[in-house]
Amino acid sequence: MTRLKTLFSATVKMPPVKRRALHLSIIGLLALLAVALVGLAWHDPLPELAASPTPATAIPSNEPLLPLPPRQPPAHPARVALGQRLFHEPLLSRDRTLACASCHNLSLGGTDRRPRSIGTGGALGQLNSPSVLNVALNFAQFWDGRVETLEAQVAGPLHNPVEMASNWAEAISRLRAQPEYRQAFALAYAGEGISETTIADALASFERSLLPVDSPFDRYLRGDRDAIDPDAREGYTRFKALGCASCHQGAGIGGNMFQRFGVMGDYFGARGDITVADLGRYNVTGRDADRHVFKVPSLRNVALTAPYFHDGNAATLDEAVAIMGRYQLGLELSAEDRRLIIAFLDTLTGQPPALAPAEPRR
Repeated sequence: MTRLKTLFSATVKMPPVKRRALHLSIIGLLALLAVALVGLAWHDPLPELAASPTPATAIPSNEPLLPLPPRQPPAHPARVALGQRLFHEPLLSRDRTLACASCHNLSLGGTDRRPRSIGTGGALGQLNSPSVLNVALNFAQFWDGRVETLEAQVAGPLHNPVEMASNWAEAISRLRAQPEYRQAFALAYAGEGISETTIADALASFERSLLPVDSPFDRYLRGDRDAIDPDAREGYTRFKALGCASCHQGAGIGGNMFQRFGVMGDYFGARGDITVADLGRYNVTGRDADRHVFKVPSLRNVALTAPYFHDGNAATLDEAVAIMGRYQLGLELSAEDRRLIIAFLDTLTGQPPALAPAEPRR
């Protein structure tokens, strides 16, 4: 006890710069421990990513982030093509004005770049639309993680009264009335036809193909040191040392765990106007421990997907990084910290699949 008191006294008397360095070192050690513990607990929905053809010597064994492997051709190209068509199909919405691509525009990083999405009839949604890019890497879907699979996710926006405001019976009836869809489903799902199951499977097949690969950072992890510049390399060093990698790790650089929004501070109290959507996992489980807990989003392609967070409250990456530092790490990150971390985040933008989707019909 006497030694602890002596250590505490010495720490308090340290100059501010040294005390901050010690603080960050402790956070970094805790972050590495958290990464190790999380690695034992989370389930990777695409385990083959860990079996990348990258030589083992290119990636240190303690590296918290993993590169994506080269893109592979789809197992069922007809289903992916059909899913792409359905993704841009407004017949799935009640008033025939809204498609999946309306809120997940592939030319805008898989989002609509609105704080909250707009549904049928101009209805304002409760949440910021997450990117559809890399959704195959997520261990659960939606901000609150209420479903595990992409197939199960399809029913959410279809039935939501402030999104598509439709239902399976109406969607199936409309598609069956189109000869081109009857033919496409017969080709992709011989003997099954148009059903709730085949529609969901086709959409999920297409969404699983939306993996932008070969980002500069992926090449860096594979051993190409010059793939990212010195600022980005220093930003990555700080990203790990500060503790960001305790939640944003793995192949998805997030998307594989839940975390409270406001670990080191009251984000919602400071923001005000708390809504039901702000309760996060609590709306799914009803447990007090899950209040304000959300799925940690993937940071891949994050430079393309502003505004940020479930509430769209951060208009820029600089704002988002500052908020994360304040409420998740308990730190007021300097302008230089933020600049360097953003330089790293900019390297996470990958090459999208070669698609030429039509704009959603209005």
